[in-house]
Amino acid sequence: MVTANTSWLVRGFKGLHSRLGEFIHLCAIYLGIAVLVTLAAGAVVPSMREQAKQIYQVVMEALRPEVMSNDHYATLGWFGRQSGEGYSIEEGDEPLVSRPSPSAYLGFAQTLQQSSTNFTISGVSRTQLNALRSYLSRKYKLANQVTSALIHLAYVNGREKDLDPLLILAVIAIESSYNPFVESHAGAQGLMQVMTRVHQDKLDMYSEGNLAVFSPEANIRAGTQILYDCRKRRGSITGALACYVGATGPSDGGYGARVLAERRRIALASGIPIKD
Repeated sequence: MVTANTSWLVRGFKGLHSRLGEFIHLCAIYLGIAVLVTLAAGAVVPSMREQAKQIYQVVMEALRPEVMSNDHYATLGWFGRQSGEGYSIEEGDEPLVSRPSPSAYLGFAQTLQQSSTNFTISGVSRTQLNALRSYLSRKYKLANQVTSALIHLAYVNGREKDLDPLLILAVIAIESSYNPFVESHAGAQGLMQVMTRVHQDKLDMYSEGNLAVFSPEANIRAGTQILYDCRKRRGSITGALACYVGATGPSDGGYGARVLAERRRIALASGIPIKD
């Protein structure tokens, strides 16, 4: 009886030992696989990351607009410039360093944001501004935020060139009905219908070049400069408008009268006096 029990215990111990050995062997196999996978991942992942980085750079370079330099494209969020700034080159002991040209579209985005949060203009009451914005927004189907930005640009550029901002707003109304992307059969483009092939020099400061003409900021700036030059050449507002529309004879086809009539309507609707 004792011998039988002993034999059973021996067989049970051997079976347990065998299963334990199999379990340990299996764990060793899985552990080895895990080590190999870890080593392979350590070798492959950095390579994959580098390849992904290279692919990203190739794609971004392919999509980069030609008018933008690599440095400027890498800093699209840059708004730290004043209106009118272009390349700045200074001489010294160090090599000449250039600053990227401003983007007309990013500049307008900044103006849009500022005007949306702080719609105030020196010398114009809040009531007058709201009335002006309401008139233009309703008549030309514009968003209030956009209208605020356009009014702001008209005042900034008008005061800079000693031109009535309401005159600039009236020219925009007659020229494009406030459509920044319109183009005439003659090739005039944007809000104030600037002829880019004639006035390319007024757009060179922007990183987009001639394409900046479709930005309200660049277009109003260029159009105001053209109107200022016309007034300086002709000596009066009526003469300036005839020059602006390209009239060489005594008649401008009624263009000046339409602009001045719209300016009177704008002034009447807003309560802002006309300035000549």
